[in-house]
Amino acid sequence: MTLSASAPVARVWYLVPAAGVGSRMQADRPKQYLELAPDCCVLEATLATLQRALPEAGLCLVLGADDDYFLPSMVPWQDWLRADGGSERADSVLSGLECLSEVASEDDLVLVHDVARPCVREEDIRALVAAARETRDGAILAAPASDTMKRAVVSTVVESPHISHTESRENLWHALTPQAFSLGVLRTALRDALSTNPSFITDEASALEACGRSPLLVAGARDNLKITHPEDLAMARLLLAAREALANSSRTPA
Repeated sequence: MTLSASAPVARVWYLVPAAGVGSRMQADRPKQYLELAPDCCVLEATLATLQRALPEAGLCLVLGADDDYFLPSMVPWQDWLRADGGSERADSVLSGLECLSEVASEDDLVLVHDVARPCVREEDIRALVAAARETRDGAILAAPASDTMKRAVVSTVVESPHISHTESRENLWHALTPQAFSLGVLRTALRDALSTNPSFITDEASALEACGRSPLLVAGARDNLKITHPEDLAMARLLLAAREALANSSRTPA
């Protein structure tokens, strides 16, 4: 499905890379298609949350060219864009940006969000957009580090690494998503970074950093977890079920 010619061009866009295979999940299908709730996979839950947060935003979904699990009914948007994924996440994001460039303006705000983060809070997304509109360098959701951080050194004697030293967690943050930047700025930064030092690009903000920009850090909820390992899926199921139960109880008349 593609954006219809008569549809208005949105000023805010979601770009959701969903072309990965999720090998660390050790599942029979990519993690975005694992069941998160009855009749709802991870991809469906993530997209539903994104639309509730910003119903006026457009969507570009980046999928594998040979994806046999995807169904258009999984997308809650009537009009949306599809782009083919690349070999790495950054390649998929750039593919999505090139696709968006055909219908969006250079100054439109693009929110890149991991499909494997279905627990992002709607209010955090709206706070991110408000912050990103105030700067040309963009903004990301993030959470201050609270655990003690250890730097490891690999040993040739034993399998487990040893502690080299303890890193100060002062001013240390965990990067989350969405990450929000203007379309033109992000596309240029990713192109440049991929051509010079692709191994440095671990998220969109790192591409901006590589070209001298300094995105804002917007504090987000710590339960915006990324489903990477089997235990993460179980945690996300419990978290979303608890939220649903709380929402239902608040709607129940006294």
